[in-house]
Amino acid sequence: MAVVHLNGETIADWNTFHAACKTAFGFPDFYGCTIDAWVDCLSYLRDEENMTKFILKPNEKLQIVVDHADILRKNAPDLLEEVAFCIEGINERYADYGENPALELKLA
Repeated sequence: MAVVHLNGETIADWNTFHAACKTAFGFPDFYGCTIDAWVDCLSYLRDEENMTKFILKPNEKLQIVVDHADILRKNAPDLLEEVAFCIEGINERYADYGENPALELKLA
């Protein structure tokens, strides 16, 4: 399983979240730093569109580990909830195309 780590100690708001994600996921230079752009980029994990540095196999998942999630929850409580909601939506999008879920969220 592919794994990406986000550090909840350094994410204080949406701007720092998107900056961390751009680096961690390898989003393209034109990444829009919005939750819609985040969802779009992570919807191409099994395609060669170069939207992330990851290309998953058909049954592979990308595990998103949020280290120090308790600190992130304290500093930006709505952020984690929105990310979890979006991950569910992305996985539903994969299912709509007859594919297995591509993302797993782990709070550490």
